[in-house]
Amino acid sequence: MNQSLPYSRPLSIAHRGASAYAPANSIQAFLFAAQLGADMWEVDLRLSADKQILAFHDDNLPDGRKIGELSYAEIQKAVPIDTPPLFKDILNLAQQHKCGIYADIKDREAAIPISNMLTEQKIELAILGSFDQATITLLIEHETPYPLAGLIPVGADPFSFPLDIDVIHLCWERLDRPQDLLDEAFFARCRKEGRKVVLWHEEGPARMSELRGLPVFGICSDQPELVHPFVPPEDWPVQIVCHRGANHIAPENTLKGAVACFAAGFSHVELDVQVTADNKLVAMHDSSLERTSNGTGPVCEKTLKELGNLSAGAWFSDHYADEKIPTLEAYLRLAKSWGRQLYVELKNAPAELVWQSVVSNEMVDSCFFWSFNHDLLVDMRAIAPTAHIMLRRQDFDTLNETLESLSPALVEYTVNDELHDIETLRDKNVLSMLAYNGKDLEVFQSIVALKPDLVNLGYPFEFAAFISDKRE
Repeated sequence: MNQSLPYSRPLSIAHRGASAYAPANSIQAFLFAAQLGADMWEVDLRLSADKQILAFHDDNLPDGRKIGELSYAEIQKAVPIDTPPLFKDILNLAQQHKCGIYADIKDREAAIPISNMLTEQKIELAILGSFDQATITLLIEHETPYPLAGLIPVGADPFSFPLDIDVIHLCWERLDRPQDLLDEAFFARCRKEGRKVVLWHEEGPARMSELRGLPVFGICSDQPELVHPFVPPEDWPVQIVCHRGANHIAPENTLKGAVACFAAGFSHVELDVQVTADNKLVAMHDSSLERTSNGTGPVCEKTLKELGNLSAGAWFSDHYADEKIPTLEAYLRLAKSWGRQLYVELKNAPAELVWQSVVSNEMVDSCFFWSFNHDLLVDMRAIAPTAHIMLRRQDFDTLNETLESLSPALVEYTVNDELHDIETLRDKNVLSMLAYNGKDLEVFQSIVALKPDLVNLGYPFEFAAFISDKRE
């Protein structure tokens, strides 16, 4: 091995980019992967008839034509706009975002050009892998400076790859419990032979929790944020609230956006709740449908069935065209399955309906509530003495007035408020929350200095990365 792999924890390898949130092997998928904290991008690489190296998994287009028999221009005409990207453009992005490249080489003829491009671009963190032994042989003969990986399918002996590879890449995602095969004897042999281990693309949170503690070099995932979820600093057990979910990765107020937040280890997702014509509760910020769906008119004039025919994601990108307007019930079930919490903002939703749904899902202690309509909060307190109500400091003249109104469980501040009385809240056993929708690093630093109990953020992934960078 000509390049060492000196990492103390498994690296997060974005499988074809963050392909849970954008088309696989697309520029957008790689950009999302960078936002979600991926250390490396796994890229499927092929060679076109005019010798262009491009990111594409299959050896043929949907219409059956072979990638290797078509020019890059012909391929572009047959696939969605902006795909497939050229490898050189992906390398430029990787350099900008300080991400490594895990090249899954699909075409043998592309192997040496790929190695040369990585060298010319001075990419430091890279691995060249393939299922094809002849491809690895070419790279060995070429004396590539990068580690080589043999991709091992289900049913094959992990140590059967006959060449001198540096990395055993196990493609075992289809097994029920592949982690059971990774015993001490397996890792002992890897150590003896001087080989690192990279694991299959994993999207199951339970299985991932078992994998991330293993002595492996990296774990692939369509959701790179799942590999190393956020863990608060020991001296500041901050809870991160994600404003309208991961709204820069996925459409706001959708389950897909909530999943990204929960997978990343964030404690809360904020959602906005509207009531339908048939008294069902759905997540949507605006009172009308136009901005965040392909529907028109007021939400409150539509039945749940009518809303179910709409897309809540096509406005964001074609990738989310099938994303539906979720119910509050679905949000509660999702949060409960992850052991996470919700910040429920009542738009026009009756407090009684909201509380009934929270109680029936046994999420009373995992939700807090707020509304611009103070009367809805008064209603909530009247029917639910134990409800966790949030109040905004800016809506009251003094802190005492804030605390005397509806007995709030927490008080929210903005970065522009007078923040000196946050310490007073601690003495009164009331939680503090600081809201910020930007991503200015100086503001992040001021938030860290204040150490509120919760932060309500528009850019939670960037904030988590900021905290992580400070710890390192």
